[in-house]
Amino acid sequence: MKPPRNLWPLGIITAFGFFIAGTIALIVISVSSRTDLVAMDYYEQEIRYQGQMDRLGRAQNLPAKATAAYDDARHAIQISLPREHASAGAQGDVHLYRPSAAGLDQRVALKLDTSGLQTLDAANLRPGLWKVKVAWTVAGHDYAIEETVIVVAKPS
Repeated sequence: MKPPRNLWPLGIITAFGFFIAGTIALIVISVSSRTDLVAMDYYEQEIRYQGQMDRLGRAQNLPAKATAAYDDARHAIQISLPREHASAGAQGDVHLYRPSAAGLDQRVALKLDTSGLQTLDAANLRPGLWKVKVAWTVAGHDYAIEETVIVVAKPS
């Protein structure tokens, strides 16, 4: 009669094999996944963030609120600044920021009409979440707003 075979060494070797295979699989997955920063100068932007907070606070304290909103009917982004700022010659830019894909970001010069409005055509924007960042200067004071809009696909 043969003595029963001891399966412990085989079990230990199999467990180590699964552990090594799993570790290699995790390494391959992590190396092959994209880890792009949303902006190339992300760290420099973080350092300058306090200035942005000051600009946002000044815009919040304006008597007439500045806004940026998506107009679904016109498939456009409507930017509205106080009329006084438009008549005083506000200078600035609009940054259309796509959090999920840095390559889709766009910058547009701020060109207000006399009532403080600017309309941006959203036909060339991919549907989804966008952050509209408007920064402008009037009489030596900097202002900014940040609004989140969701662009929907234009019906064909």
